[in-house]
Amino acid sequence: MEKRNFAFDRMNFILIAACMAIVIVGFMLMAGPGSTETTYNPDIFSTRRIVVAPVVCLVGFVGMIYAVLHKPKDSKADGLMDLKYKEEAAEK
Repeated sequence: MEKRNFAFDRMNFILIAACMAIVIVGFMLMAGPGSTETTYNPDIFSTRRIVVAPVVCLVGFVGMIYAVLHKPKDSKADGLMDLKYKEEAAEK
């Protein structure tokens, strides 16, 4: 069976999923009731909504950048498999 070279490894997908969950949590922290035309709600300026939630989202987005740029380490078995395929290609 031919070995496929994918752009992302399993670890990349795990990191991307975890960072996406962090961003979703950040957006959930930002959510809440807002002010209407008739009533003023001071909760729109709470620390959770204007400081904590954006920082959580920022951490998630920076983590996603890392997850995309993360290069998987080649294991010893992968190196041996690459060597095997190179030898087979050289024989042909």
